Parts: sequence; C-alpha cells; structure tokens
Amino acid sequence: MPPFSFATVIVAFVVSVYGHNCREYSLTPSDQSLIDMMKHYLHTSRKADCPVTPSKQGQAGGNYFTNKGGGSNYLCLPSDPENSEAYSYGNDVLYGAEYEIHSSTKPSGLPASLANKEVPCAVCRRKQKVSVLMIAGRRKSCYKGWKSEYNGFLMSENIGHNIKDYICMDGEAEQLDNRNSDENGALFYPVRAKCGSLRCPPYKDNTEVLCTVCTK
Repeated sequence: MPPFSFATVIVAFVVSVYGHNCREYSLTPSDQSLIDMMKHYLHTSRKADCPVTPSKQGQAGGNYFTNKGGGSNYLCLPSDPENSEAYSYGNDVLYGAEYEIHSSTKPSGLPASLANKEVPCAVCRRKQKVSVLMIAGRRKSCYKGWKSEYNGFLMSENIGHNIKDYICMDGEAEQLDNRNSDENGALFYPVRAKCGSLRCPPYKDNTEVLCTVCTK
C-alpha cells in the first residue's frame, strides 16, 4: 500500500487578530499562547503532506450527519489517541468523516473513487507566520502579501443535514486508507454558488466554489 496521502483542507473557523502597537507592550502567557495558536491551521484530506511543520496528524471526524445536537465543527483526531473507560449513555458521539462526492456532486478534478472514503488530516504550523486566512471564491492566488498554502474546493455538510463549518478541501484530496465500506458519520459535500443575494456576476450560478488557504 502506498504511503498515506490525503486531501487538503484548512479550517474555515480561522481566528483573526487585529493589529496592536507592541513597542511598549510585554506579552503575557495567554497572549503568547494565542499567537502560537494562530500559527496553526488544519490541513484536511492530506495527512502526510504538510507543506510546513506538522503538529498533529490523523483522521477527520465530527458529529453524525443527521444529529440535531452535539458539535457543529469538523475535528482533526490524532492517530495515537489516549482513550478513557467505555460508557453507555445518551450524550454526543464522535464519528469519522467521509467524502460525499458521487458522480452527480463530484467537483471536477477529484477522482470518483473518493466517494464514501474516510478523510485524513493534519494540523500544520507556520513558524514564521502568525495569520491564517481561508478565502472562499478564489483558488489561483492569495491577495498581495499573503502566501498560498494549498487550494481546492469549499465543502461542508448537505443542506438537509446538521450544520457544519465550511472547510477548504485540497484539490488533490486522497483517502485515509483502502477500506471501501460506506459507514457515514460526518460528511463532506461540495458547495455551489447560488445567484440572487449572492451577486452574479462576479459569481456564477451553480458553479463549484473554489478556495485557498493563505498565511502571512
């Protein structure tokens, strides 16, 4: 089996920090912790291909797609978890995440073989940069002063499922392993633009929304 390689996704819930005049300001431990956190971003669907230093690698997961309660974000779960005791009660349950990109919903450029496959992930760290920005609607380039870490397709849950974040799925997405069973869980569907309140032009109706993850 070839070495793990994964589609790339970066978290859509990027934290933004506004400028401070730090010339006369000493950083507290909490300030430094925030700055360190801002150097990290989620690289979903490509586990082994962090373009920068990987801080954590594993499998994407989240809440089951039909659940009405529980978490609404996708997670990058480590491949070496520290497990607690087993219990049985009615609280939220964590599932793995799968691609839902069948022939009728597959973005151009992604292989149909990804359908129902589990999604790998990595949390990547840029040591020299502190800002991360996911831009929906662009793919070929970031804005001036920003560097593109990867690009691809905007994805989230199905319109009829529970709410999830928007994420940027790497345009060269790959599967976690060779298992073929359709086990569901948290799901990734491509997002398409809809004209009306979204102005067209510049957008175009029913087209796949592209994305890029940028650092600065």
